[in-house]
Amino acid sequence: MTSQRTRSRLVDRLIEKGINDSKVLEAMRLVPRHLFLDEAMASRSYEDTALPIGYGQTISQPWVVAKMTEWLFASSFPIKNVLEIGTGSGYQTAILSLLADKIYSVERIQPLSERAMGVLNKLELDNVEFSLSDGHWGWPNKAPFDAIISAASPAELPQELIKQLKVGGRLVMPIGEIEQRLYGFEKTINGITEICLGEVMFVPMKQGIES
Repeated sequence: MTSQRTRSRLVDRLIEKGINDSKVLEAMRLVPRHLFLDEAMASRSYEDTALPIGYGQTISQPWVVAKMTEWLFASSFPIKNVLEIGTGSGYQTAILSLLADKIYSVERIQPLSERAMGVLNKLELDNVEFSLSDGHWGWPNKAPFDAIISAASPAELPQELIKQLKVGGRLVMPIGEIEQRLYGFEKTINGITEICLGEVMFVPMKQGIES
């Protein structure tokens, strides 16, 4: 269940669902998703579904990870440094780390952040910096960012994140409470453009830090 062949079958399903960025697909093929889950969930690692990781959080559905990543990098603007809101299991972090020069990943739940750090160290992915922080704040000391991605859904777009995005940069995140939609935002010299990428279901973006 954890073989390269199994990951390749997952990639085939992503292609069938419309993912066509070759670099994103190769990253999805390379990253061993089972390492980001508890052993009890290992047999379901390569299903195209979200799975629990504890603390009321989930590892995102692979298609959603691929869709968000593909949109983020489908830009004429070079994406070199990325802010990730919600480290979670670290799976999305690992995908991003294969595609950008530097990832800054923020998590509000300390045990999840520490576990993700351990897995990424095991995989020798050393271009990631982690922070224990409230995602609404972003990471102002490392801004501005070429791209921002969020795995948690706020009620409305946090303006602090827009401030931390470079002109020409992209932000992809779910927005909404009971009903959520995935949005892509691009910051231009004239303001913000947005596109709705479909209905989704993510954990809510909460405030504060849990140790």
